[in-house]
Amino acid sequence: MTREQQLAEAFVEAADTLVDDFDVIEFLHTLAQRCVTLLEIDAAGLMLSDQRGILHATAASAENARLLELFELQSDAGPCLDAFRTGEPVVNADLHTNEHRWPRFAEAAEATGYVSVHALPLRLRSTVIGALNLFCAQPGPLSDEDIRTGQALADIATIGILAQRNIHQAELLTTQLQNALNSRIVIEQAKGVLAGHHRITVDEAFTLLRVYARSHNRRLSDLARDVAVQDPAVSELLSSRSAPATLTDAD
Repeated sequence: MTREQQLAEAFVEAADTLVDDFDVIEFLHTLAQRCVTLLEIDAAGLMLSDQRGILHATAASAENARLLELFELQSDAGPCLDAFRTGEPVVNADLHTNEHRWPRFAEAAEATGYVSVHALPLRLRSTVIGALNLFCAQPGPLSDEDIRTGQALADIATIGILAQRNIHQAELLTTQLQNALNSRIVIEQAKGVLAGHHRITVDEAFTLLRVYARSHNRRLSDLARDVAVQDPAVSELLSSRSAPATLTDAD
């Protein structure tokens, strides 16, 4: 699939957010994976704010990226927080030369294997609902084209989330974002259960969970709840005969 085709797919996925039964967690994880495929980066993650304006790690293309975002939140300093608070992008931030700016984050990122990072706000006009983190394991700036593409993907996420519950219906938007954050906790629990049952990595467990949800036409968050409590209804997924699955680039 060409770059143009993948961008078109991302816009189609954003259009799907206009339906009532929209799975925001699945959409954001797909978007994170598309960032890795489309841009010259190694991992991507998205953060959303809750009703109090506090950021939470909501989706990531890899487990180490998610853990790094959690560290960024705990230390209350990093490029994603800067992009969220200012509404402006933070691009081509070499972590070695920015150690003074985010010392704890830079140290943690380099320990994880990332040497540069970019953060783009999830923003529509003056409304900022989160930020997109892009992580690179090799030094070097993103091209202007990649930056524009990355911001376009961030805009897709913003417009999709806001449009799904109407930007003027603040109470409904807050509820949706809070539900997404609550679902994130259950999904993490389900990933741990699957990883333990199948003796696989957390990333592989999450892929298995997503593939099963799609093939059985189930919402990711609903399936995760059943897996977390080891409901007999998902015994097939928990069975040792269930082999780790893979997602295609189109997913």
